[in-house]
Amino acid sequence: MTDVYALGEPLGVVSSGRVRHENEARLDVCGPEFTLVIALSRLGHRCAYAARVGDDELGARALTVLRGEGVDVEDVRVVEGARTGMVLREARVGREPVTAQYRTRSAGSRLSPGNVPMDRVGAAKMLHVTGVTAALSRDALDAVHAAMSAARTAGVMISFSVDYVPELWPSVREAEEVLGELACRSHLLFLAQDELDLVKPALTPEREVVVDRGAKGASVRADRMRYDVAVPQVPVVDMAGAGEAFAAGYISAALDGLTPQERLHRGALLSAAAMTSVSDWQGLPSRAEL
Repeated sequence: MTDVYALGEPLGVVSSGRVRHENEARLDVCGPEFTLVIALSRLGHRCAYAARVGDDELGARALTVLRGEGVDVEDVRVVEGARTGMVLREARVGREPVTAQYRTRSAGSRLSPGNVPMDRVGAAKMLHVTGVTAALSRDALDAVHAAMSAARTAGVMISFSVDYVPELWPSVREAEEVLGELACRSHLLFLAQDELDLVKPALTPEREVVVDRGAKGASVRADRMRYDVAVPQVPVVDMAGAGEAFAAGYISAALDGLTPQERLHRGALLSAAAMTSVSDWQGLPSRAEL
């Protein structure tokens, strides 16, 4: 049985300083669900990933990484004539990185309900989806809904990360409508402090809600109780991937049957590991290292 089934968009990511002046850059592959399934696979969980990539070198690299990390890529399709999406991250001293999205008409945005194997989703212990994939296109949103419906029909737990990226949405109002609906269909909800207003209808006592509070740490409300964890003190190299790593750690501990406090602790450990690496996922620990 698959522990976690996820669907999303693998991306190329180019990281640099201010592009108009910089002469060097770093190339990697990333994506919120991409990072999460790799993190979980390193911890010994069986993960499957559905996606579309272009028939280009970035798509080949994404597949090579996923296979090398032991992720089931049976449902990753290579789209002829399409390009794998890309993100450009510019580091700025004393500020959050400036991110530019190059994803319009990417292979990943062509994800559709036909790419979602209902039987495989229904055979997993958990489905994980994000608001990033829902924002890519109408077809991608329909694919997310299809996967959630298959999971609910089969009694599979649904994990949803809000992951609000303003550049991918035509308006805040539309983001609220879509993200709020998806959050209400989930059992386990991940979001940042500044995303609470986007999904107000989902913030009910019966739902397990995990909130990233930035420098204040993270908290979860589970079984009508609140638990908190502090931010680990580590040398921060890059914040990218920390949120996905946290969600992976939390989910891993949940799959292992640990308590909410222990889930937060494992999430914090993985988040810290991500922040100490220049890559979203390369610095994440194995089970033995954990």
